[in-house]
Amino acid sequence: MTPSPLMLWTTALVALPALTVRALVPEYAPAAIGTLFVLALWAIFDALASHGSLRNISAELPDVARLTKCREGVIEILLTNPSNRSRRVRIALSLPRELESPYESLRTNLSPAPLQTKLSWQCTPKKRGNYHLENVYVESSSLLGMWTIRAQANASAEVRVYPDLRRDRRSLAALFLNRGAFGIHAQRQVGQGREFEKLREYVPGDSFTDIHWKATAKRGRPVTKLYQVERTQEVYVLIDASRLAARTVTFEDAASPDDRVVTQLERFVSAALVLGLAAERQGDLFGLLTFSDGIHRFLRARSGKGHFDACRDALYALEPRTVTPDFSEMASFVRTRLRRRA
Repeated sequence: MTPSPLMLWTTALVALPALTVRALVPEYAPAAIGTLFVLALWAIFDALASHGSLRNISAELPDVARLTKCREGVIEILLTNPSNRSRRVRIALSLPRELESPYESLRTNLSPAPLQTKLSWQCTPKKRGNYHLENVYVESSSLLGMWTIRAQANASAEVRVYPDLRRDRRSLAALFLNRGAFGIHAQRQVGQGREFEKLREYVPGDSFTDIHWKATAKRGRPVTKLYQVERTQEVYVLIDASRLAARTVTFEDAASPDDRVVTQLERFVSAALVLGLAAERQGDLFGLLTFSDGIHRFLRARSGKGHFDACRDALYALEPRTVTPDFSEMASFVRTRLRRRA
């Protein structure tokens, strides 16, 4: 509890004149002392009646809040008031400095039980990464308004800030995506690729290397293997997260001052995710490997929104390390894990 503005003004308007009268006019001293006694009783009664009134107010934050760098987002707060009357409160969050918000606090009316009050806290992340929120702070006036009561509601949330891909999608996606293909129909191509298509009867002119000898022995006549042109490629991005990736890059045409000077790793992450989107659109499989002095994370090439989200979760908190990259270990890892041409 802390004294409210009402208590400060009441003390200034009542207690100070009473003390002045007691000192200057002794015959009115008992009345002045009585006035001070009533004021003290009023404050003590208000403190006792309001003590613990915010103790049962609970708050819920989302387990995971997903935001995008330099784009405004919201963090939802769910408040529960166990009393049977509504009350006016002020809510505050302890945000890390990387999450800028136009609010220092928000005022709202808490609905009586069993209703819950939903509050949206706007913020704009300035740096990608992983952040944690601990506790929601609640403030309200006491029953008679003489005190300001403050409490903290236990709640925690993980805030994931992903890179903003809007600028990179405009500038880089055109390099990866096919254009000028309007009106063309998708058609399967049969040729000398490396992906098995089917078996057929031997035709004079077929190469002996394409004969399927087991099927030939089983059927008693020559059988030839046919292959199809490889359309679904495996595309892998290998990201160096060592001290070399901590070097900075300057962009004169940056959309915001925060993007003017960034690390090379920041550009690596954005380019990798844009390449993943392009591979998905082209029908290819996208995989990811991050390393520095050792292997950090390896995701085998797949497709689909769930796989892209997994790749994004593997990169959003990646930071350069003050170590020397081990390219030989990375090459050995790739050689043993990737059997297909990629």
